[in-house]
Amino acid sequence: MPVPYATEAAACGPEHVVEPVAYDAILLAGFGGPEGQDDVIPFLRNVTRGRGIPDERLEEVAHHYRHFGGVSPINDQNRALKSALEEELDRRGIALPVIWGNRNWDPYMADAVTEAADRGFSKLIAVATSAYSSFSSCRQYREDFARTLDETGLGDRIQIDKVRQFFDHPGFVAPFEEGVRDALTDLLGRGIAREQIRVMFSTHSIPTDDAVRSGPRDRDFGEGGAYAAQHLAVAEYVMQQVGEPDVPWSLVYQSRSGPPTQPWLEPDINDAIEQAAGEDAKAVVVVPLGFVSDHMEVLWDLDTEAMETAEEHGMVALRTPTPGVDPAYVSGLVDLVMERVNGTPVAERPSVTELGPWFDVCRPGCCENVRAGFKPAAAGIAP
Repeated sequence: MPVPYATEAAACGPEHVVEPVAYDAILLAGFGGPEGQDDVIPFLRNVTRGRGIPDERLEEVAHHYRHFGGVSPINDQNRALKSALEEELDRRGIALPVIWGNRNWDPYMADAVTEAADRGFSKLIAVATSAYSSFSSCRQYREDFARTLDETGLGDRIQIDKVRQFFDHPGFVAPFEEGVRDALTDLLGRGIAREQIRVMFSTHSIPTDDAVRSGPRDRDFGEGGAYAAQHLAVAEYVMQQVGEPDVPWSLVYQSRSGPPTQPWLEPDINDAIEQAAGEDAKAVVVVPLGFVSDHMEVLWDLDTEAMETAEEHGMVALRTPTPGVDPAYVSGLVDLVMERVNGTPVAERPSVTELGPWFDVCRPGCCENVRAGFKPAAAGIAP
């Protein structure tokens, strides 16, 4: 069965597309976020659509946003990223406009594909603001592409391909290397011993059932599936590049939102900080490895809750930057687009771990949503 909604080069379902494609525009696909107090509950309804969660429970999450005036930083960050991408494309002389659409808030994905059609574009290459493989960080974007094309009636006019997951692209990883190196230099300069420092690479926790289904089913990624394996591989690479083998490090999780009866990936970062304090650690470096910018989860779960936990245990805590609009990251995203424009051979595609370069066209059974099952999705082979 052909890959739905794909360009001719991707429609046959190759793991990597090495045929040049003349794309018309870049679709910057974001998560979206509220931009005022009145937006918070409607936004959370969008995020949890189909799950029947009452507003009273949504309000338990809403206080994170209300603490910051009901405004998520994510939309401004995507505006900045869109501008930075446009500047980098212009600098390179690449004539590809950037159209921005969100999954959960204005501007919606439907607005983006409608704009594309109105401007006469038919071949879009999507860049989602998420680097790793899981339902929520990859497949859900692809399902939204398909749903949007169906709902707008543009499925016969618009084709959407998607760049590969870029968790181990050097442009994404470089800002984390720099951040960890700077943080360790700071702490060592204060006289804190290496063995008393903990580097904690933090990412969004997901249900373990979803985690084990992340990535293609024909590969064994171990406990936690491709999602955990990708984070671990990148964290290990960062520590190798930093060159501090005596500094302990670990992968931790944050932002759990499921019921207590449902297993999610652990350990939680706050539990890990408490454990480190019990081991006589004096400092923690928090690395938001799972995030491309300072999302609400970074501002609340790391900059607020994790920092408070460290302070309660008398530990020095530093949080390293996310890629944001770092020039290496922005340039790397353009490189990913140009891989598909030029049909770059796999051997010439950069990746810093043995897991990459990841697939251009997602494989059968990739990143199933355990609760909802498979829905039609663009940029991948049907299950």
